[in-house]
Amino acid sequence: MAIEVRNVIDVDERLRLVGTAHISTQSVELVRRQIKEWGPDLVAVELCPSRMAALTEPETLESEDLLKIINEGRSAMILLQSALAAQQRRMGITSGEQPGAELLAAIEAAEDAEIPIELIDRDVVITLRRAWARMGLVEKWRVLNALLWDEDDDEDVSIEEMLGDSDLLSKLLEDARAVAPRAGEVLIDERDAFLAGRIQQIRGKGKILAVVGAGHLKGVAHHLGEPAMETTGRLAELKLEPKKPTWPKAVVMTIPLLLLGAVIWMVYNGEMGDLRQTAETWLVLNALLAGLGVLVARGHPLSILVGAVASPITSLNPTLAAGWFAGYTQLKVAAPTGKDAQDFLALDELSLFWRNRVGRVLMVTALGNLGSTLGAWLAGGAIIGLLLS
Repeated sequence: MAIEVRNVIDVDERLRLVGTAHISTQSVELVRRQIKEWGPDLVAVELCPSRMAALTEPETLESEDLLKIINEGRSAMILLQSALAAQQRRMGITSGEQPGAELLAAIEAAEDAEIPIELIDRDVVITLRRAWARMGLVEKWRVLNALLWDEDDDEDVSIEEMLGDSDLLSKLLEDARAVAPRAGEVLIDERDAFLAGRIQQIRGKGKILAVVGAGHLKGVAHHLGEPAMETTGRLAELKLEPKKPTWPKAVVMTIPLLLLGAVIWMVYNGEMGDLRQTAETWLVLNALLAGLGVLVARGHPLSILVGAVASPITSLNPTLAAGWFAGYTQLKVAAPTGKDAQDFLALDELSLFWRNRVGRVLMVTALGNLGSTLGAWLAGGAIIGLLLS
């Protein structure tokens, strides 16, 4: 029978769970004391490789990494992750500890004692993509509104309260369920199951101390009470990235075909005036909205120009995006420094998305793509209207 004392659960004599608040000085001390006194053979930490790198080597976010993010189309996910991190970081600053301090303490204490470390969390990008895909439009708006614009009066929250609501991705533990129930399932319930499955996978490595957010403590303990084969059997499914909906790609592929068909029809019927109007509509709407997106992101004038010029062309090719070109231009004309990377990862102010060079590259890419997509859809609708008139 598991015994729970002060956010410590002994599942059995060879497995102990420690629940922590990511901004708590008390949690840092708790982790160090548990490693020293309990003497585990292995310390399992609620991190994935990318989150661990962000904690231990924040200065490594350089131009090469940003270029990779742009090319892989991950700018929107990075912005969402950063907004989530900023929400908790602001609370961490008021509490005297930086978010993730207790995870770093676990890693440092384990290294000092020459104890192996195991990372047991799901990749943060997979988690974000699954949460984003699960939410409807209304839920997405509610989440972004809560993270980016709602004023928060929780800065004086006690450590005891925070121990129940601690994880980087599920900082708004109960709010997530109220605002976006389907996202709450991914951020909380799925990760409870994933953490438990990973712990079961490494049970054969000896006496294990697992450091997890207090918000996951009871959920992980519950799953560890289930048959190990059942718990580990879910890992493969939980690692899957969501399938992208096919309708946006179908629409994007249909628009160039529609435009080509319209051009052929107008040429065949000698409707040169309509042909000119169609071309102008396509060029103007694509260029205008893509350029506007980059402008809202406060991109460099050259980035605005590149995004505007690229959009009418990239909208004809589903494998390209105007925001990529605008973001790459922004990266070259206003290259981020190491200090920019450190300041952005600190993200103590949301204005860094626009003021900081790293944030601006990501915003230029994301909003440039959004503007280009809207331009293509509106232009496609206008062309359909022209053909039907």
